[in-house]
Amino acid sequence: MIMKHGHRCFLLMLTLFFACGIMAQTTQWKDIHKVKKKETIFGIAKDYGISIQELLDANPEMKKEGYELKKGDWIFVPYAKDGDKKGQTPSPSGRPQSTATTKTATAPVAGSIRIGVMLPLHNLDGDGKRMVEYYRGVLLALNQLKEEGINTDVHAWNVPKEADVRTTLLDPNASSLDIIFGPLYSNQVKPLADFCRAHGIKLVIPFSIDGNEVASNPNIYQVYQSDARLNEKAIASFLERFHKTHHPVFINCNDPNSQVGGFTSGLRKQLDALKIKYDLTNINSPQSDFAKHFDARRPNVIVVNSEKSPQLNQVFAKLDSLKQTHPGLAISMYGYNQWFIYQDYDLAYFFKYGVYIPSTYYYNKVANKTEALEKLYQDTYGEPMSKTYIPRMAITGYDQAEFFIRGLKAHPKTFKGTDTEAKYKALQTRLNFERVGQGGYQNNHFQLVHFKADQTMENLVY
Repeated sequence: MIMKHGHRCFLLMLTLFFACGIMAQTTQWKDIHKVKKKETIFGIAKDYGISIQELLDANPEMKKEGYELKKGDWIFVPYAKDGDKKGQTPSPSGRPQSTATTKTATAPVAGSIRIGVMLPLHNLDGDGKRMVEYYRGVLLALNQLKEEGINTDVHAWNVPKEADVRTTLLDPNASSLDIIFGPLYSNQVKPLADFCRAHGIKLVIPFSIDGNEVASNPNIYQVYQSDARLNEKAIASFLERFHKTHHPVFINCNDPNSQVGGFTSGLRKQLDALKIKYDLTNINSPQSDFAKHFDARRPNVIVVNSEKSPQLNQVFAKLDSLKQTHPGLAISMYGYNQWFIYQDYDLAYFFKYGVYIPSTYYYNKVANKTEALEKLYQDTYGEPMSKTYIPRMAITGYDQAEFFIRGLKAHPKTFKGTDTEAKYKALQTRLNFERVGQGGYQNNHFQLVHFKADQTMENLVY
C-alpha cells in the first residue's frame, strides 16, 4: 500500500494480523468513515455497498450491548466480500484512506524517501487510538515536507499486540523501505530490528520498550530512555544546579503508590555521599514544626515524593500557609514530568514557586507553532488532539517525522541522528541521538524546564 503526498492524498493501509499457526488472516480496510449526524449503521453499510454484518465484523465494539452510533465516531469500513476493491478518491478532509492491496512491491517514486509505519493503528483500545493520533501527526509532517520539495512514499500497517510482525514483513513493500517507525510492543522489536538490519533499513522505536536491542543493532534509533537513565540525569542536574546554593527539603506526601521513589532515594544517597545536609518533613506536620525545616538564610529547594496532583496541591497549600508566616523564605521546587499535565490549573503555582521539571520534552500549548499545528490537526481531521495524552501523540509523530526525514534528506547514507544534522527545532520532543557502543543510537536529550517568577519560562539543556 502506498501513499503519495504529491497529491495531498493520505492513504492508510490498515491490515490486522491474527496469528493462527503459520497462517495469518488478513483484513483490508476500504475506508475510515467519520459518522455524521443522523447516520445509521444500515445507511452507512448501504452507502459503501457492504452488508450490515460485514460492517459489524469490522467494528467489534458495535456488537456490545448498549452500543450507540454517535456523530463524530470513526468506524472502519471493510471491502465487500464480493471483491469490490476500487481505489479511493482523495478525502476532502485529508484524513487517511486506503486503496487496494497489491501482492507485489510498488515501484519507488524517484527521489522519494520510503517510509514504513508498523504500529497498532485501530480504534479498539487506548493503544490503537494513541497510535492513530501519532500517525496523523506523521502525515501532517510529511505534507509539510512535501510543500518544501521533500517527497515521501508511505506504507502503513496495523500491527496490534497479538500480531506476529514477521507476517507483516512478508509484504514485498517492506524490504524496500528506507525507514520504519515502530513497533509499540517489546516482543515485536527483535524480529523487526533483525529485518531492518538485514535490509539496510533504519528503525525508529518511538516509545518505551523493554530490552536493550539498541546496544547490538546499528540500525536502531531508540527514542525512549529508561527511568534509571533519566533518574541519573535528573539527580546530576539537581546537584549541578542546587548543591552549592540551596538547602534541600524533602516532603513526605504519604503516597503509598508513588512512582518516583527511585529518584528521591537516589538523590538522598548522593547528598549523603557528598555530605550535603538536607531536611525531611511531612505534609501532615504541624505548621510550626514544618517551618523549622526551612533555611531563612539561603534559598530552599523542595523535593516531594509523589508525582500526583492531590499531593502536589496539598504541598502548595502548605507552602502558602508557610509564606504567610515566613514571607522572607526563598523557595523553589524540583518536580516530575507528570506535573506538565496539571498546568491548566497549577500554572500560577509553578511560577510562584519557581518549579523545575526534568524532562525529555515540553508541551508549550501557547507557543505559536504549537497552536498552529493543533488548528491544522482540527481542520484536517475534524476533531482536536486528545488532551488525555502528555506528551501529545500527534505532536510526537510530527516531531519525529520532521526530524528523521529532514535528516535522511540531508544525509541519506551517513545520518547518525544528531540535532545538527537534522536542523529541526522540535515543537515538543527534542531529539539528539548518540551511539551506544558498536550498536545503534539512543536519544540523549535532557532538559530542565524552569517556570520563573516573572511569568516566563526557560529550557536548560544538558
